[in-house]
Amino acid sequence: MSKVSGLVRASHPAPAVAVTAIGVGLAVVWGRSPAGIASVGAAVLAGQLSVGWLNDYLDRDRDAASGRTDKPIPNGLIAAKAVLVAYALSGLAVIPLSFLSGVIPGLVHLLAVGSAWAYNLWLKGTVVSVLPYTVAFCAGPAFVVLGVPATPPWWLLTAGALLGSGAHFANALPDLSADLATGIRGLPQRLGPRPSWAATVVLLLAAAAVLNPYAVAASAVILLFGRRHPFQAAILVALLDVVLLILTTP
Repeated sequence: MSKVSGLVRASHPAPAVAVTAIGVGLAVVWGRSPAGIASVGAAVLAGQLSVGWLNDYLDRDRDAASGRTDKPIPNGLIAAKAVLVAYALSGLAVIPLSFLSGVIPGLVHLLAVGSAWAYNLWLKGTVVSVLPYTVAFCAGPAFVVLGVPATPPWWLLTAGALLGSGAHFANALPDLSADLATGIRGLPQRLGPRPSWAATVVLLLAAAAVLNPYAVAASAVILLFGRRHPFQAAILVALLDVVLLILTTP
């Protein structure tokens, strides 16, 4: 059971489930069939699991150097090789699962997943570290809508890009010092805590405004009380946006 627990923890389960829920919610809004909704959920979940496992595998030495006892590989809860195998299997599974929605939607979803892999493999420590998040969160909603089939509206793509960019800064904030100590110099690390928090707030509130004006005030409250846990707050803002989108769509 400890190995299963370690594998689950290494997958970054909270964001994986949250992003999958967002994808499923959008599939409901755009009228995908029950089979289409299920295929979206399976593809997004497989992609998110692969991203989480690749992240923990690649960061295992940095996590150990930073004393990250919450990470399952450095604390011995799961072997690095097992996490690598899990990444490979989920990465292979995401290909046919993505194409269940069609060729073009499938390619768009693979672009989203590939952007996240590129972040883990290389772009995380560069000045353009925000770019993979922007691309992935823009391509994700496009994948859902293209599978209807329909043309993704500009406001949905814009909101996705803004949410993804804000989520990047929010995700990096708690680990800025540890990242700098281990040689990670992405855009948030170069800007520092205050500018990165300001970017988080501006980008997430802008995304809320594009999606649903009613979400702006609620998002501001979430961010105000969630400053100690910025990435969790960002996920809550994204979920709120989707819920309001579902409730206000005829």
